[in-house]
Amino acid sequence: MKSLFAAVALMVSVLLTGCASPPQTPVSLKSEVLTAKTPKVGVAMTALPKVDTQFPGAGCLLCLAAASLTNQSLTAHVQTLKHEDLAQLKADLAKVMRDKGMDATVIDEPLDVAKLPKFDSKVPNFARQDFTSLKAKYGVDKLVVIQITALGAWRNYASYIPTEDPKAVFMGSGYMVNLADNSLDWYQPIDLRKSADQKWDEPPKFPGLTNAYYQVLEMGKDAVTKPFIQ
Repeated sequence: MKSLFAAVALMVSVLLTGCASPPQTPVSLKSEVLTAKTPKVGVAMTALPKVDTQFPGAGCLLCLAAASLTNQSLTAHVQTLKHEDLAQLKADLAKVMRDKGMDATVIDEPLDVAKLPKFDSKVPNFARQDFTSLKAKYGVDKLVVIQITALGAWRNYASYIPTEDPKAVFMGSGYMVNLADNSLDWYQPIDLRKSADQKWDEPPKFPGLTNAYYQVLEMGKDAVTKPFIQ
């Protein structure tokens, strides 16, 4: 009986894996999108994540507990780091777009993408969530979304053993959704990681890694705005 349950569980796992949507690949921002003056474009941003540490590869509970204990002083410091002016990124991007002649407006409220319904499409380069209802809500034809999912410092592990020094991280994506049909005019995944330029393990302030964090913030902001500066 146990072997039967195990076989069923394996089949379900395979089926679920087979049905999972493949990752969205980058979509380059075409120059004609920047020169189109008629569409109104909203610029929105999801809520900023907490600045924190993560330990990928410390998979079991005991492994994670050991990694957390080993890096306790690092975590305590990383959690004190600030977002700086990152919340102004959507306003900065809207200005860049207006300088290009686009009719861009800032959406003040944080956008909760998870609350949008799923968009069921097998065609590539469509948003995974259905953004089309936001056309009427915000009075825009297209929506640029800045979605930052992780900030802080990550240190890779193999079970209990660290495999590298921690790195400052900025992770997320930027994308433009055509609200007429939910297609993507632009999609840019962002996965930035930067090591300390010199020694990182200098508690309690970790100056090398702290400097890398603020550098990666600037790199992340540039990754969002650069495609619109053509």
